[in-house]
Amino acid sequence: MKTRYFYSFLALAVAGACHAESYPAPIGPSQSDFGGAGLLQMPTARMARDGEFSLNYRDNDQYRFYSASMQLMPWLETTLRYTDVRTRNYSSVEAFSGDQTYKDKSFDLKLRLLQEGYWTPQVALGLRDLGGTGLFDSEYLTASKAWGPFDFTLGLGWGYLGTAGNVTNPLCRASDKYCYRDNSNKKAGSFNSGDMFHGPTSLFGGIEYQTPWQPLRLKLEYEGNDYTGDFAGKLDQKSKFNVGAIYRVTDWADINLGYERGNTVTFGFTLRTNFNDLKPAYADNRAPDYRPQPQDAIMQHAVAANQLTALKYNAGLDAPKIQTKGDTLYVSGEQIKYRDSREGVARANRIIMNDLPEGVRTIRITENRLHIPQVTTETEVDSLRRHLAGEPLGHETPLAQRRINPEAPETTEQGWYIDKPRYGVSLDPVLNQSFGGAESFYMYQLGVMGTGDLWLTDRLLTTGSVFANLKNNYDKFNYTNPPKDSHLPRVRTQVREYVKNNVYVNNLQANYFQYLGKGWYGQLYGGYLETMFGGVGGEVLYRPLDSNWAFGLNANYVKQRDWRSAQDMMKFTDYSVKTGHLSAYWTPPFAHGVLVKASVGQYLAGDKGGTLDISKYFDSGVVVGGYATLTNVSAEEYGEGEFTKGVYVSVPLDLFSSGPTRSHAQVGWTPLTRDGGQMLGRKFDLYGMTSDRNVRFR
Repeated sequence: MKTRYFYSFLALAVAGACHAESYPAPIGPSQSDFGGAGLLQMPTARMARDGEFSLNYRDNDQYRFYSASMQLMPWLETTLRYTDVRTRNYSSVEAFSGDQTYKDKSFDLKLRLLQEGYWTPQVALGLRDLGGTGLFDSEYLTASKAWGPFDFTLGLGWGYLGTAGNVTNPLCRASDKYCYRDNSNKKAGSFNSGDMFHGPTSLFGGIEYQTPWQPLRLKLEYEGNDYTGDFAGKLDQKSKFNVGAIYRVTDWADINLGYERGNTVTFGFTLRTNFNDLKPAYADNRAPDYRPQPQDAIMQHAVAANQLTALKYNAGLDAPKIQTKGDTLYVSGEQIKYRDSREGVARANRIIMNDLPEGVRTIRITENRLHIPQVTTETEVDSLRRHLAGEPLGHETPLAQRRINPEAPETTEQGWYIDKPRYGVSLDPVLNQSFGGAESFYMYQLGVMGTGDLWLTDRLLTTGSVFANLKNNYDKFNYTNPPKDSHLPRVRTQVREYVKNNVYVNNLQANYFQYLGKGWYGQLYGGYLETMFGGVGGEVLYRPLDSNWAFGLNANYVKQRDWRSAQDMMKFTDYSVKTGHLSAYWTPPFAHGVLVKASVGQYLAGDKGGTLDISKYFDSGVVVGGYATLTNVSAEEYGEGEFTKGVYVSVPLDLFSSGPTRSHAQVGWTPLTRDGGQMLGRKFDLYGMTSDRNVRFR
């Protein structure tokens, strides 16, 4: 009976392909049960559109899969997944984890090796459950080829995807060691490449069919897993064929229904967006008109006052200053509205040109951050005037404009300015959250952070913040003992004791900033630098203008803050450490929007090593990144997880705000917090503060 259904589907495929022109074009690859482009249980070689981000949920009798898939590059797909094993408890100790079911964290990668051609398929290599307990760890090589409304996939799987062993592992011919796979030593958070492409191997494949009704697609797959060693228990498999349907509710949502193993119903949904397509939601005030007015020397002061107001509210330059010297007009201020500072420069140029003093031939606009000059944009007045007035079609000339290292006159003939306030206060909501803990899958803390700043001079800033807890479920924290498998100083694993305090000083410090000239920046700081540590330190950065590389060095001496109460947090324990790092920053010219940061030095636990942080900047301003740290601490000394790693997403708030803003909100995810490879949390980072020195990142 099952064979008859299979041949019926195959006949439908041939008939449909012969009339392909009557079928709508597919609307992009769909997500599999595990997350990532695929059929149901099986992956395909397909990739989503560059920048696509999807949240996926799948549910059946044994598992709930929660996954987030990110198409970081056209050739690279990444997936993070939590699996709720419904048939197992988190632990056998009720006082520790109650009746919570077992949660497994995993990470997947898929790389496109060959792009589809007219005759050739798309080919991809994938790693599933890379680093973890190995419940679903797999490797696969898969190929997909479209034919009319059908997309065919054929693949070869190892590990979880190959347990059926319906073919001989081709690598066994090279060495007998590839014929056996040992998953007995897998530990949460660890990476073990020794068993990759080892053990039984299976062919798998399937078809995805785009029906004439575009929202609906159908799937049929033959899987390579026999479920005999499943963590949820041996699962009965009555059929190796799985069928399913996916319905596109709207551009950003799919619902899914499947029938798998001949006895199991699976259902779920996918929510998606594309980080390259997101646009700010606000309707900004329009750019100032170009209406040049003749200057009257007697009226110059009133004109300058109007210009300063316009520079602040229309061009986004806080504390603007106008100065003239010879035939050059200088404008300076801190860009606080526009992520793309070039927008602020263009607006400022229009404002200045409308009331330009006689004899000015050059305009120089300098952008600052925390009183530190970053870049000067120099524009020739005659060229700008032609552009604003409009040039005849076919006779356009390039705007004579260039970015140079910051320049300001030492003495001026005349100047006007709006002084920056010496102090400022703010109150912001804070949501701290974590997933996958033993006591509860979701832990949260909702509070407010009050921040105050006081400038003692143009270079010396004192700043502090106080956190007040409003609501949390941290009463479920019942395990605060030191990890039994770690022998390092407890520099981070006491986080639970710190966050239980209802009100505490988060940081209180003084910072001295200085632009040293020719791309060099420096800062000195001291005080309570973060929730867990206080001390003194300094940083120096060399960042050439619009260069794709930079170097920085920070050095610190810190002591651990006492965690026992909010009052005790103003004191220090006996633990102290010297920590600091030499960092290199690189934006590869061949990888659009990618920043590579490599740091080497000593960490808070006294361990020495390096951190690699790679992030991708999307057109909308959203940044997605991941990092990993390896130190001279062995896996046994480090404890569960073997080394520090995590991912983060930074979202520009102007995507949701009613007006332009340069603020971002960042969400991080660390699968496991241990004491090795932990950096000091510094409030001010010179590379981030000087972002306007690279026009590629805004």
